[in-house]
Amino acid sequence: MLSVGLTGGIGTGKSEVSRLLVECGAVLIDADRIAREVVAPGTPGLAAVVDAFGEDVLAPDGSLDRPRLGSIVFADAERLAVLNAIVHPLVGARSRELEAAAPEDAVVVHDVPLLAENGLAPLYDLVVVVDTSPETQLDRLVRLRGMTEQDARARMAAQATREKRLEVADIVIDNDVPLEELRLRVQDVWTELARRAREREPRQPSQE
Repeated sequence: MLSVGLTGGIGTGKSEVSRLLVECGAVLIDADRIAREVVAPGTPGLAAVVDAFGEDVLAPDGSLDRPRLGSIVFADAERLAVLNAIVHPLVGARSRELEAAAPEDAVVVHDVPLLAENGLAPLYDLVVVVDTSPETQLDRLVRLRGMTEQDARARMAAQATREKRLEVADIVIDNDVPLEELRLRVQDVWTELARRAREREPRQPSQE
């Protein structure tokens, strides 16, 4: 098995790359999706969030009111740290469960938006970074996602710099290109990842 960390700044097209890798045969573990699952209604995660922040963070249907919670934690670093201390261990545990269930020869791609920001590169066998120019990011956020330029720039500034992401990259996928060119690049990367997965030593059974 090969464990791959996939990351990229907002608007770089990381989701498109992860989709193309799945088409090639990768097992995808999406940190954002898991983060939503572990605080779904009825979960211990949601109960812990309500204990920490109060019932005001619940929507009328009992689900987590993400905009309301976001307005609390993103304005207060200490409250954000409280939320992360609840959610991150749950996401990590679920990610490990999913990886353990993958086949021995699988390429397991962990889609992790804040990989560089949180110093997570050492958790993976290698890191793939999806890269574009800041101008391309800004254009996509404004034109495709409907953000104002001010909001888009603020979201970009809140993430790691392009240079910091590239520092942790073992493989860089340039996404300042048309989709068909991106598809060919991802296929080349997949060939390399699959080769590395085949060459790795199989996991050893526990001796206990």
